[in-house]
Amino acid sequence: MTAERSVPAGVDPNRPSSARIYDYAIGGKDNYAVDRQVAETVFALAPEMRSMARQNREFLGRAVRFLAEEAGIRQFLDIGSGLPTQRNVHEVAHEVDPRCRVVYVDHDPIVARYGDALLATSGDVAFVQADLRAPDDYLGHPDLQRLIDFSEPVAVLMVAVLHFVPDEDGPAEVVTRLRDLMAPGSHLAISHVTSEFRPQEIGNLVAVSGRAGAPWVARDRAEIMRFFDGFELVDPGLVTAPEWHPHVARPVEPEKMWVYAGLGRLA
Repeated sequence: MTAERSVPAGVDPNRPSSARIYDYAIGGKDNYAVDRQVAETVFALAPEMRSMARQNREFLGRAVRFLAEEAGIRQFLDIGSGLPTQRNVHEVAHEVDPRCRVVYVDHDPIVARYGDALLATSGDVAFVQADLRAPDDYLGHPDLQRLIDFSEPVAVLMVAVLHFVPDEDGPAEVVTRLRDLMAPGSHLAISHVTSEFRPQEIGNLVAVSGRAGAPWVARDRAEIMRFFDGFELVDPGLVTAPEWHPHVARPVEPEKMWVYAGLGRLA
């Protein structure tokens, strides 16, 4: 049994959180019984979802290393960062260059609690509590303005977060707002659950998660590609997460990997 942690102000331990569900899926400890219950319900319907969460996390690490090593990016904006875990963005980037600057953004109060404690380890790393859908709240934050210079190339990371934003909340408009601020040479990394490979099963999962209070939306390839409007996709393009710059060549079964991942460059 996972020991429950103290509940920080502003956190409802009886309401599931996407960040804490994801934390549980990748083996983290910063989650509550309600989060584990929703996760296990999803895993019972689709056991591969646990592996997908971990594959998604591995994609994030590979993308950050590529951006720092190959693209020369030295500033990162991780929106919808989730709870701190192993191989966080700043840790991977600092292995390439300790001068890399990283700002994490998430709206979950428990993420903010641990973000402040675990991520703000130096003057080059900061956490901002804000909602992806309210860009003014984080773009205008003093810490972001101190660390992120949009006149220079920046990597914006939106990994496993856009599928929690329904179309009526304007996710594409938020991405466009960020793109219009970004200098040439900037990059956008996205991973997103897709409905393409097993639409009936995904539909069932969406319905179950919605009833449990953790709604999300799956999108097809064309819908996900629209988030990259104005960007040139870096090879190999928009592929399932394990196929994006894998360290070891391995077969991928799309029906067991429902997460598309890609990296776009602003010319």
